[in-house]
Amino acid sequence: MSADGNSPTSPLDMAALSKSSLDGSFEKCIKCTVCTVYCPVAKANPNYPGPKQSGPDGERVRRKDPALFDDYLKLCTNCKRCEIACPSGVNIGDIIAQAKLTNTEGGWKNSGAISPKRVRDYILSSTDLMGGMVANPLAKIVNKVVALKPIKVVMEKTIGVSAQRTFPKYAEQSFVSWYKKQEATQNQFERQVHYFHGCSVNYNMPELGHALVEVLNKMNIGVQIAKKAKCCGVPLVANGFKDKAMKNATANIEVYKDELERQPGTIIATSSSCSYMLSDEYDHVLGLDNEPFKKNLQFFSRYLINEFDAGNMPKLKPLNLTLAYHTPCHLERSGGVIYTLELLSRIPGINLIRLDPNCCGIAGTYGFKEENYETSQKIGSPVFKQIEESGCDYVITDCETCRWQVEMSTTKEVLHPIELLARALA
Repeated sequence: MSADGNSPTSPLDMAALSKSSLDGSFEKCIKCTVCTVYCPVAKANPNYPGPKQSGPDGERVRRKDPALFDDYLKLCTNCKRCEIACPSGVNIGDIIAQAKLTNTEGGWKNSGAISPKRVRDYILSSTDLMGGMVANPLAKIVNKVVALKPIKVVMEKTIGVSAQRTFPKYAEQSFVSWYKKQEATQNQFERQVHYFHGCSVNYNMPELGHALVEVLNKMNIGVQIAKKAKCCGVPLVANGFKDKAMKNATANIEVYKDELERQPGTIIATSSSCSYMLSDEYDHVLGLDNEPFKKNLQFFSRYLINEFDAGNMPKLKPLNLTLAYHTPCHLERSGGVIYTLELLSRIPGINLIRLDPNCCGIAGTYGFKEENYETSQKIGSPVFKQIEESGCDYVITDCETCRWQVEMSTTKEVLHPIELLARALA
């Protein structure tokens, strides 16, 4: 029996395990510990044993008895830097993520008492629920309430959300609501792309989605969105909610099968973590056939560079700005950084400083938890210091949660590359 009371042969567990921790990649580990050297959590928190012990070493123990789950695995941020560093191709982050999925849902629905911190994890992971049903309709009120110091102290004392963390603001109008008024215009374009906008664009920063639509329309390309798309599942996997993660992933695969049948074309994403989840972790971690994404998904910067090189590039004006680019961990893991850097180089009047490729420390919901806050900030401190010393006008990054972390921890405003490109349109 697994730690959450499910049989190891249950369909859900076997579907997940068959593609990752059972693929034998942990056997490739040569115990060189280079993964631990590159692990930002191991550097910042001495309580974390590191990715080698948590991943391939721990997997050998868990195979003997799945109940031997180490709670220290929850300290892993899933930044994937261990996988980037590994010379043997061990899927260390995937192994740890699967161990969390298989073991951490216990105590949520199968035990008598529900931990307050498990309630917190559910709230932080339920982006569609909190954004769509609560935050957007009541954005002004919610934004004011969660910023009040007494409320933040209460949240920390009761459910363990750090009182020191600044919450991202919710938009009064979601991106999907805005898009409904644009849909007829978008349908007029002969060429179309599908846009997986994700939760942050939908509920927190719809202006990012507006910028993408503006840029693509300048290139005579219309934008389609799947109104029934769900959260990609990144926070659900990170917090061990396997049933909901599988449900969302399965729904998204079916939705985009239908969308592509209706309107063949490329799917693009502006979130580096959403993109990586859809294209890689649906397969590697959840064990699902993600063919619609595997064959058709491109990160926005790769798509735009291909269009530019084919002669479809909008006229741009000089911006005359000094920018500091922060590399998102998941974009580095997927190999997509080169396309964003090339995209930024095409904007005239840009002095680009590429920051050292360090993790900013927030890791989605990780940095919102009071037990992780100190580690989160310690991980990001080299990034914050370099930004402040850079003399930049803006910080640029492709990841929304990196944006929240940098804006909270420095004096600089952060822009997504697509927002910068929209500003440069002539």
